[in-house]
Amino acid sequence: MASSDKPQRRFQNPAIFVCDIQEKFRSAIFEFDKVVLTTNKLLLAATHLQIPIYITTQNRARLGPTVPELLAPLTSPQTSPLVREDADKTRFSMWIPPISRHFPALTTPTGAATTATPAEVAIVGIEAHICVTQTALDLLAAGHRVYVLADGVSSVNREEVGVALARLRAAGAVVTTSESWLYECMGDAAVAEFKAIVGLVKDTGADTRTALQGLLGSKM
Repeated sequence: MASSDKPQRRFQNPAIFVCDIQEKFRSAIFEFDKVVLTTNKLLLAATHLQIPIYITTQNRARLGPTVPELLAPLTSPQTSPLVREDADKTRFSMWIPPISRHFPALTTPTGAATTATPAEVAIVGIEAHICVTQTALDLLAAGHRVYVLADGVSSVNREEVGVALARLRAAGAVVTTSESWLYECMGDAAVAEFKAIVGLVKDTGADTRTALQGLLGSKM
């Protein structure tokens, strides 16, 4: 295969946003543990695909840190270099200056398009109808491509989730699943990372089924 014919990943600028998965929410959020399972799988995949990770907490002093199940992989030697920002916030949206500064502007102040590549951002976390929704809308407004992972988002009231996902679909976000997004990141079984991701998908298969059944049931 000539060098110009080497397989390239389908996504050229992927990113993972981990929204407010904190201790104080553990007992309040519907199927919180399923959100953690999906997020952990994404973090493991990020190490193989070298995907940047952005994390927020909401008012950390009152609501606690990111849960320990995620802190362990986030601080591992393989993953920690990928964490571009771990920011505390009071705004509901994750699209705050400490994070948005990592993304090139897609338009100039006069509205002209730049040559920057839009990011393909996967969002997991809570709550689906508040912080996840406002983050997705801000990313879309900034010109980026947004993928809300339905097996990785939730709210206190489960009924809020479907309403939020329908609104975000209408606004231009793609509502999908973690496995679908990972395979779309690659786009080609010939990419170097394919075997590692297939292995990860197999290793986390039981967790994936648990998250899908808990958060989605038989329908999106």
